Amino acid sequence: MTHIVILGSGFGALTAVKQIRKSRVDAQITVVSPNNHLTYLPSLIWMPAGLRKGSDIDVNLEKYFARENVVWHQGSVTNVTDEGRTVETDTGTLTNDYLIIATGGRYIQKLPGIKEHAIIPCQGPSFGQMIHDRIAAMDGGTIAVGFGTNPKEPKAVRGGPMFEFLFNIETMLRQQGRRDKFNLVFFNGSETPGIRLGEKAVKGLLGQMKKRGIATHLGAKPIRIEADKVVTEREEIPADLVLMMPGLTGPLWLDNTELPRSEGGFLQGDEKCRVTGWAHTYVVGDTGSFPGPAWLAKQAHQADLQAEAAVANILQEIKGAAPSHNFKSELICIVDTLDSGIVVYRRGDRTFFMPMFRLGHWAKRIFERLYLKAYRK
Repeated sequence: MTHIVILGSGFGALTAVKQIRKSRVDAQITVVSPNNHLTYLPSLIWMPAGLRKGSDIDVNLEKYFARENVVWHQGSVTNVTDEGRTVETDTGTLTNDYLIIATGGRYIQKLPGIKEHAIIPCQGPSFGQMIHDRIAAMDGGTIAVGFGTNPKEPKAVRGGPMFEFLFNIETMLRQQGRRDKFNLVFFNGSETPGIRLGEKAVKGLLGQMKKRGIATHLGAKPIRIEADKVVTEREEIPADLVLMMPGLTGPLWLDNTELPRSEGGFLQGDEKCRVTGWAHTYVVGDTGSFPGPAWLAKQAHQADLQAEAAVANILQEIKGAAPSHNFKSELICIVDTLDSGIVVYRRGDRTFFMPMFRLGHWAKRIFERLYLKAYRK
């Protein structure tokens, strides 16, 4: 029986499981991850307003793995050797016929003061709760929100959630009748933050900030964060609370391997999600660096599309054929504002932008429910 090992249990990894079982190929699937839970990270944006708690977006995968006949190996990856056929973990060694690497990325935390004086929201539910608790305890003040990138790999940025945290907090404060007691600030090293969403989207987002009374500080890179301010190349921005999303790089365990790396520190993949130069070894999601348009996103939807392509190619290889499936580059985003949404869609040369979609917020909540239903039932 063919043995497929999947490293990680996030979006790309679970889509790979789903696609393998959907194909009905006779294969053993082993998932390697530190825990058998999925955290639905897109919903972290609702935690500051109390719309979600950590338990609401945590899914125990035990029943899903049992239903799909998946062997779960609890452990953290430490090395991949033997041209991909051997996986070393802190709890044992596994071999495989095909390997899918989907362990995600990590945030670059080299900016002085970011660990001590800022909250990086998308690290997990405890950080979303921390934002909620901090704002609830504030009588007023300045909240500064921003994001950075990986200078060696500009695609490795996750700015969308920070727009959502910003707009969600602004809406929440208005609903609480406390908006007049707070200054909201958005800062970014680029003059056109979020440009991979498209020029219309950038104009729309900045227009929303102006309409909502959110101050903007653009075009000057942050050089450090202090207890009461953000210091950029050009100025000092007073702040009582800083939310900062730094750029992404590859997972730390890659440093122990001979796997090919991009300049930005990610695992190098091709248009078919194959790891460059390693047979029967694939990469999906935030772990990889891929060819594609400049706007190619680090988001769950793109990880799902890459997982679908990787599995389709593995199935061809199992049958003795050459892989022929390129992953689809597509960006679908609803920038949530807690009571509405800004819709952005990109594929090829096509771009669609809807500045304010009243049902956008509810569409995002419905999608969350449908997406998680498969893993909760």
